[in-house]
Amino acid sequence: MSQSTRYSPLTVVLVHGAFADGSSWAGVIERLQANGTDAIAVANPLRGLTSDSAYVAGVLDGIPGSVLAVGHSYGGAVITNAAAGRTNVVGLVFVGAFAPDEGEVLFDVTATSKDAVLGPALVQHQYDIDGEVLTEFTIDGAKTRDAFAADLGETQAAVIAAVQRPVASSAFTDPSGPPAWRSLPCWAVVATRDRAAGTDLVRAHAERAGAAITEVDGSHVIMISQPDAVTAVIESAIAKLS
Repeated sequence: MSQSTRYSPLTVVLVHGAFADGSSWAGVIERLQANGTDAIAVANPLRGLTSDSAYVAGVLDGIPGSVLAVGHSYGGAVITNAAAGRTNVVGLVFVGAFAPDEGEVLFDVTATSKDAVLGPALVQHQYDIDGEVLTEFTIDGAKTRDAFAADLGETQAAVIAAVQRPVASSAFTDPSGPPAWRSLPCWAVVATRDRAAGTDLVRAHAERAGAAITEVDGSHVIMISQPDAVTAVIESAIAKLS
């Protein structure tokens, strides 16, 4: 099948957050596809907000037709930047996600949350690569369920801890650029027990972006624990944009 006919007029592009990969969207993708909606999960590099956003912007540019960009957690910061200036992106959905303003740095932003407890659960790793020091973070496996996935079972949380992908420190230190949410319609899923990004911070960012907010009882990984609720918000956005 040719590139020009691969996707329908609107494609949902899902961007995962830190410590994750595209499979975190599996339950949502299954439901979108069952409803006849084209969806792809981008492999977010997790190397830094500036470079990750440039990569995702390139992916968006390569998709024919309209795009609804969906970001989880750090992925929200990525779509905030990547979708800016993309004429084919027609809306944004933030799922337990950051939506930074221009000049904001996630390291500083996350420190303002009173609900988040992820910081103390992070483990720092440093590597010397050709004379340059690379700093990355992972989540302490023993703390993954409490700080990240409290509404999942022990076994599922342990799998998340085992397959997590490290995130480079520059993801949290690169300043954010002009936000796409200033010019695009937005929707947001706010998990009421988000102890990673922090429910208070996620809600504040969604409100500032003018997003239509849906609150769902659950943890930071709400798209895994409650894919029906997250899919419903995405489908609602598609209906509004149609």
